[in-house]
Amino acid sequence: MNLEEKKIGFAFTGSFCTFKRTIEEIKKLKKINNIDIFPIMSFNSYNLDTKFGNAKDFINQLEELTNNKVIHTIQDAEPIGPKKMFDILIIAPCSGNTIAKLANDIINTPVTMAVKSHLRNNRPVVIAISTNNGLSGAAENIGKLLNRKNYYFVPFRQDNPITKPHSIVFDPTYIQKTLEFALDNEQIQPILL
Repeated sequence: MNLEEKKIGFAFTGSFCTFKRTIEEIKKLKKINNIDIFPIMSFNSYNLDTKFGNAKDFINQLEELTNNKVIHTIQDAEPIGPKKMFDILIIAPCSGNTIAKLANDIINTPVTMAVKSHLRNNRPVVIAISTNNGLSGAAENIGKLLNRKNYYFVPFRQDNPITKPHSIVFDPTYIQKTLEFALDNEQIQPILL
């Protein structure tokens, strides 16, 4: 399905190393006709400065790019479903911590509340996984979500099999295509690159 005139919730969680590449993909999405993107950030992504950049700089960049304020509290995320705010929601990056919470229905962050609220309308949620334990501790939770209705994954690969053998990361160049497929209730293939 074409993304023109779609409303997209775009959530960030704490895999900070992927923020800059993900923001580049948002810039590409913004070139689509009448697309509206609403940024959402987890507590950590909204508040923590890291070696990859300052939180305030990322917040400012997202708000300027999307022309929307960042949703960063549980209270602000809760109305997403009742108001039917989005056609689709993507978490990019989606940390192993967030995957674990979603797989086990733990709703205690703005991002997990956004997903819970959005899913009440049976609309798609796209996961762009980025975690150092994807092929170990997080594997079970990834498997749970791969088998749940309305969850779709951006294709991913091992991050660095030599120095980080359990780490997996999504390929940001597949974000647009994954969103298009998910709007048609299809998982883009292959999932593993």
